[in-house]
Amino acid sequence: MKARLDKTFLMYGVLCLAVCAVLIIYAANQGQPPQEQAPPEERKPRLTIKDNELDLLARAVHAEAKGEPYEGKVAVAAVILNRVEHPEFPNTIAGVIYEPLAFQVVANGTINQPPDEVARQAAYDALHGVDPSNGALYFYNPAKTQNRWIRSRPVLKQIGRHIFTS
Repeated sequence: MKARLDKTFLMYGVLCLAVCAVLIIYAANQGQPPQEQAPPEERKPRLTIKDNELDLLARAVHAEAKGEPYEGKVAVAAVILNRVEHPEFPNTIAGVIYEPLAFQVVANGTINQPPDEVARQAAYDALHGVDPSNGALYFYNPAKTQNRWIRSRPVLKQIGRHIFTS
């Protein structure tokens, strides 16, 4: 009889732990059921672009974010894509990148250097929805600019040496 009671209590204990685990997961998801996120290769791109546009985006990332952490490279690409989708900027990647005075790498010619594989992947990830910049429209390196206007923009995030602003 005692062994039967012990087994019953054990079963109820395990059941209570399982219910508690479900409640904790439910609370952690703020009442939303867990959602599976598609792997990056299965995510739909936020824009439909041609291969040469992806290459241009990767070249901009390579030139602007050389030496920055991967997250910063993706954020640079995301800023360019955020601008493409914003009504105050040109609506193409080339239009944003080649907008007069927008990017120093255009003026100094480093935009013409071929991108490495890391820059290509960062551009791809940003195109497929990854935006570590938190929706930023601008970024700058405070060690390289004294421009008061860019420094007056609300800071959204700092990644590596770049500050991302709205």
